[in-house]
Amino acid sequence: MSHLPYLIPGWILLIGVYGLVTSRNLVHAVVCLSVAQSATYVLLLTIGYRRHATAPVFSDVKPTRDVVDPVVQALTLTDIVVGATVTALLLALTVQVAKRRGTVDPDRLRSLEP
Repeated sequence: MSHLPYLIPGWILLIGVYGLVTSRNLVHAVVCLSVAQSATYVLLLTIGYRRHATAPVFSDVKPTRDVVDPVVQALTLTDIVVGATVTALLLALTVQVAKRRGTVDPDRLRSLEP
């Protein structure tokens, strides 16, 4: 079994974290966090993948046939929904920060004065 499919989510995570660390804009930081979270989708799908397996519809599959794990697919869909919700919430908070403070630069948001 090859380790390459497990390295790809690691690279995606590193790209997202690098962008998050070097970001000078809150919108860019939210997008980089979304990219980093997409590594979990790829990792979950890599874990659940089986070569020459069929869809987990058991009404027409012979008992000896390999099927893809449906639990991992359900976890991936749940992860996508949670990721979209977190991204939407962070973007809404970024819009509110931009309205109240007039900037989305994290370095200029250090002070707590209005």
